[in-house]
Amino acid sequence: QVQLVESGGGLVQAGGSLRLSCAASGTIFRINVMGWYRQAPGNRRELVAEITSGDETNYIDSVKGRFTISRDNAKNTVYLQMNSLKPEDTEVYYCYANVNNGIAYRDYWGQGTQVTVSS
Repeated sequence: QVQLVESGGGLVQAGGSLRLSCAASGTIFRINVMGWYRQAPGNRRELVAEITSGDETNYIDSVKGRFTISRDNAKNTVYLQMNSLKPEDTEVYYCYANVNNGIAYRDYWGQGTQVTVSS
């Protein structure tokens, strides 16, 4: 069993910053890709950023230059530093990890954390 626990969401004014964290725990042999998705009510979940075990990163265009994803492999933790936040960044953010749990690689998801940016 693998669990992902997120923290760091909240309310911030436009132009401000937040840092999201997501720690994986449980039966973990290896973590491949880790990343962050977000979802607004009525919309599909979309990828925000992801990072491979080799630290290769990928971002959606709307956050490039403002968000930075990083990971600490020793802590099985992924971070999302969000700067210059805009009201349109207001969504629930979910972390995910592709984890080898000793049997196979499988995707796991966090419970979600609300990010609200006021104008």
